[in-house]
Amino acid sequence: MERIVILTGAGISAESGLGTFRDKDGLWTRYDLNEVATPEGFARNPRLVHEFYNARRANALDASPNAAHDALARLEREWAGEVLIVTQNVDDLHERAGSRNVLHMHGALAGALCAACDHRWPAPRAMDPDAPCPACAAPRTRPDIVWFGEIPYHMDAIADALWQADLFVSIGTSGEVYPAAGFVQEAQAAGAETLEINLEPSRVPGLFDRVIAGQATEAVPKWVVEMLA
Repeated sequence: MERIVILTGAGISAESGLGTFRDKDGLWTRYDLNEVATPEGFARNPRLVHEFYNARRANALDASPNAAHDALARLEREWAGEVLIVTQNVDDLHERAGSRNVLHMHGALAGALCAACDHRWPAPRAMDPDAPCPACAAPRTRPDIVWFGEIPYHMDAIADALWQADLFVSIGTSGEVYPAAGFVQEAQAAGAETLEINLEPSRVPGLFDRVIAGQATEAVPKWVVEMLA
């Protein structure tokens, strides 16, 4: 087995203190997603959108990678073949743990994007809707995040990786949101083995060849040790 493609979701960062959509008292519950996670919401009230993402960015910057992030970075370093992490997360905990081969399909809190000219640059800790774009000077700065209704990033590269994968692993994601929910079928169609590591198995029985249930910080390091043995 040479090529491993790993999909990670909010569940892998939850134990670092970063909330998921389903947290009862988390950051998401205090905002209407139509207002803070859509292009239309940004057009209506950019200041509210920046307030929301400034809070998320501060939360992510103050968090630290956990044992699951560390284990995946070790797998990348020590595995004889290729390891690619495709993450739905917008934090940079994989990179801070040492992973280098990471694709952020939903963008990154660490990035800023000009809605006028598409210029990208590193985001400051707190962004302001009136801040001018460094390239065109338009006051159209937005987080470099893929919002609802927008096309995820790196889809061609992800499709190529899934087609070449020998093993596809889904970690800490519900598997209910497309296009990521369809990755397991794409990998299986190409002949890859499939594994799910999650608190609870996906709602489609038998979707994965193997399922490991448990906390990411416990299950992922054990699996990596198994892979490298």
